[in-house]
Amino acid sequence: MWVQVKWPFLAMAAMAAVGPVVAAWGWMLVFGLPEIPPAPRVVAVDDPSGFPAWLRLAHFANLVLMVLLVRSGLSILMDHPRLYWNDHCTPGSEWIRFTPLTVPKDRVWTAKDDSRYLSPWIGLPGFRHTIGIARHWHFLSAFFWLLNGLIFVGLLFATNQWKRLVPTDLGIFVEAWNVFVHYATFHLPVEPDGFYRYNPLQQLSYFGIVFIVAPTSLLTGLAMSPALDNWAGWYPRLFGGRQCARSIHFLALCSYLAFLVPHVGMVVITGLCQNMNHIVFGTDDTNPAGLVVFLVGAAGIIALCWLAHWISWKRPRWVQMGFRRLLGPLQRTTLNRLASRNQYTRDDISPYFWPNGKLPHSPEWEALGDLRRSGFQLKVFGQVENPVELTLDQLEKLGKREQITLHHCIQGWSGVAQWGGVTIGQLMELVKPLPGVQAVVFRSFGEGHYGGEYYDTLTLENAMHPETLLAWEMNDKPLPDLHGAPLRLRAENQLGYKMVKWIKSVEFVHSEKEVGKGYGGKNEDDEYYPVVANI
Repeated sequence: MWVQVKWPFLAMAAMAAVGPVVAAWGWMLVFGLPEIPPAPRVVAVDDPSGFPAWLRLAHFANLVLMVLLVRSGLSILMDHPRLYWNDHCTPGSEWIRFTPLTVPKDRVWTAKDDSRYLSPWIGLPGFRHTIGIARHWHFLSAFFWLLNGLIFVGLLFATNQWKRLVPTDLGIFVEAWNVFVHYATFHLPVEPDGFYRYNPLQQLSYFGIVFIVAPTSLLTGLAMSPALDNWAGWYPRLFGGRQCARSIHFLALCSYLAFLVPHVGMVVITGLCQNMNHIVFGTDDTNPAGLVVFLVGAAGIIALCWLAHWISWKRPRWVQMGFRRLLGPLQRTTLNRLASRNQYTRDDISPYFWPNGKLPHSPEWEALGDLRRSGFQLKVFGQVENPVELTLDQLEKLGKREQITLHHCIQGWSGVAQWGGVTIGQLMELVKPLPGVQAVVFRSFGEGHYGGEYYDTLTLENAMHPETLLAWEMNDKPLPDLHGAPLRLRAENQLGYKMVKWIKSVEFVHSEKEVGKGYGGKNEDDEYYPVVANI
């Protein structure tokens, strides 16, 4: 994996990593090693003692789910291997990139061209542009990780185990610094028995991971939802914007890994067998049984990773449909009901908007040539009372809406643009869909990634959202060929792949199962994308 970090951020990262260590050495040289009071030999009656079964099970479940989350998250990251502190995603403005490639200026370079290979030893499912399956694994793992975390925190406060993690005295910060000075200068202090209590630095570290980093991961993940962002524009701004949330989400991953290294190291250094018995059996002895069981569990996690890889490549439809059946209803009853309403200003319009998809080679599209506005007719048909064929001028007479919105690509990039067009609701008033219609099919002059006509579908509910447009203008100009001329879909509560470009027809059907392979779109059919794309 190739990484380049812009020097100001590299300098800040180096200062964050090295600065405290330098300060600790300076403290020792000037003041000597700080005194660390010995741990009390007597445990108070109301203090936690040992690790109950629910805590040990939650710890192991968290390990399993974090492995899946990290590996699938890295696959998602490599589909757009650049991180930004702005929502425009202009090439060159990224603060870190995981690709040696710079975007060429002498030819079209799409976001798919920019995706990178990742070894399946690292990513799930790995290889290149496998974001459909990677996202299913990520969200399935995230759902159970959240459920496990809520149970863990609930039981933590229902028992006295919260005292292990939650500081109750500000003096703990001084005590934690004293412990850190010892560690940083290679003077290991006498450790308390972790069966009963942690040292102050451990307690703050665990508290930070459970109550700061974990919620940050969840909240920044939600801030990348087009449905939520375009419904409540204030929410992503809590983090500085959609791309800031994506960067913070990545830094949360780095925080987990930064915690994991010393965490495992201290488990080994301070008594491996005893610590393994603590977390495996809940006993405070030094026999090797806990270590043996842990190694068996680790082998099981490796086997699970292999199984996940095998399913991803041999039975990918299982992953897609498992996600759809388990989390699809939750999506439809929550995010899918958020109607887009957030508007940006002209000053917010992005100077660069990543292209995606291959320009059509359809004879019909090429025959339009420079007459794409005057020579084009949109066919609207299917389960409607009044099938029609409309020119762009006739569409404009139905009523024109303009909106400035944030585009969310499934790969991770975003951009703000102004769109002008007619709402699907206005079109429906003309054609009058018949009872029983539940989906709208948008067919393209273009092809899918693996060939064949590109199409996608929206539920009737999403099609009727006020910001769902058939757009013929972008930033006050006729829609460019590269971005979908003569007509493209805008569905602001969905990810970009649902917004079909180069539209040639619109069909109203009873169900998306009637079209293509029946999974809701060309990417859903061939690349196992989700049919509902609101996160």
